Amino acid sequence: MRKIGCLLLFVVFLGACSNENNPKEHLGEITAIALESLMEKDKALSSDVNYIALDFNNIERYTDLEVKEIQGFLEERYKVEVIKASLEELKKKGLYNLEEMGLEDGVLLKIEKINFKWFNTVHFETSKFRSAKGAIGVETTIQFKEGKWKMKESTETWIS
Repeated sequence: MRKIGCLLLFVVFLGACSNENNPKEHLGEITAIALESLMEKDKALSSDVNYIALDFNNIERYTDLEVKEIQGFLEERYKVEVIKASLEELKKKGLYNLEEMGLEDGVLLKIEKINFKWFNTVHFETSKFRSAKGAIGVETTIQFKEGKWKMKESTETWIS
């Protein structure tokens, strides 16, 4: 009987570790959900934008395919161009207004930190920047539940 119990526990553990809910295998999809949640916070910061800039400089684990997946999702959802650029790169491109200390036509979404928890949960620390006087920080938890990756919770952590 004890062997059957151990075997059952082993089978449950194997099922939990399947690729279907391995967050590292679905990082593009999971990140897109976290960034969509970020865009929905303080909507005034994202109103009337012509582009969304994504800054992944703190995170080295994104493949080109994952970045394209995230860009495609956000372009479809918000009907604007999505570019990969840091604030410094936006300044070099002339997209930053020094007088206003901000982005005139766009918003910058930044992934600050990712923490993989267990086999089915990912915690993000993100920020949304429009100007020195218009930015927020958001912590978001994405969880694999009922066969899908879904936002579990999203909380503003700071505002400027």
